[in-house]
Amino acid sequence: MIDKIEKIFERRKALEEMLNDPNIFSDRKKSEETGREYRELDSVIPKCNEYLEVHGQIMDDKEVIEAGDDPELKEFAKEELSELEPKLKEIEEELRLLLVPKDPMDSKNAILEIRAGAGGDEAAIFAGDLFRMYSRYVENSSFKLEEISSSEFGVGGGLKEIICLVKGEGAYGTLKFESGVHRVQRVPKTESQGRVHTSAASVAVLPEIEEFDVQLNQNDVRVDTFCSSGPGGQSVNTTYSAVRLTHEPTGIVVTCQDEKSQIKNKAKAMKVLASRIYDVKKAEEEAKIAQERKLQVGTGDRSAKIRTYNYPQGRVTDHRINLTLYKLDAVVDGEITEFIDSLKVADRMEKLQ
Repeated sequence: MIDKIEKIFERRKALEEMLNDPNIFSDRKKSEETGREYRELDSVIPKCNEYLEVHGQIMDDKEVIEAGDDPELKEFAKEELSELEPKLKEIEEELRLLLVPKDPMDSKNAILEIRAGAGGDEAAIFAGDLFRMYSRYVENSSFKLEEISSSEFGVGGGLKEIICLVKGEGAYGTLKFESGVHRVQRVPKTESQGRVHTSAASVAVLPEIEEFDVQLNQNDVRVDTFCSSGPGGQSVNTTYSAVRLTHEPTGIVVTCQDEKSQIKNKAKAMKVLASRIYDVKKAEEEAKIAQERKLQVGTGDRSAKIRTYNYPQGRVTDHRINLTLYKLDAVVDGEITEFIDSLKVADRMEKLQ
């Protein structure tokens, strides 16, 4: 571990020198990657210093025990050693977790997509509930939420689909484990006999992709324009401001019509398209890794049932880590930090193994 810590200090110093060179900013990709690596290593430094301090105390105590002539001092060193050795192992374990390679996309903004699944009206209402849950979580964090497109259901604040951009350092790394199928068990407002129904909505969280993150051939993208059908006034509904992008090699289709400007709609749609293409490639890679290593938390499987919101019992259960919280009202009101933190830890532990 001492050798690893020395290499961390050396690498951090080298990165600091690179960032102090003004020429690095002529290459945006290189400057962002260098800055991200520096911040990651810098966050590990306090734990490295703590390890070195405790390790130094242990070596001093061992020296006293082996060479000391004072029996009282030797006894004191033995007692201190019995406390410091377990502490050093604990710090080493924490360091190992911190040194697990991070997803380079974790620092990115996140594209959040929510879609109603099986369950008819109730599924659309649940999709709307999930959107409000994430909106409230974002309100209480350092992130900001910007709507890209939506398709309302018209019943009880329901949504067929909504796509948003969550902006802020580390938004993707924070929210990425929310991807998957969310299931709700409750008595719908339209149910006259009080029976509990099960409905579902899918959530996809993608990193916002920059131009240098994915090679997107514009010749592969078909652009169609049409009149917007949603609210927004006469100018929106009578001009060809809405944009539909089709990536012909993959068949991925993205539509955006929220802006009055065709140029703005195309720019938003292009970001979503690039992120989806990146996500498809990433999912293929993660599927291979998951098969080889039997990883579960970070596979990004969009079809996997990840969480159940059970209203009769007032509980929320995340099935990947078997975590159940009996505070459903607080969770649907945006208090999902405990799930997010637990999933991050579980993912790091899997990668460490």
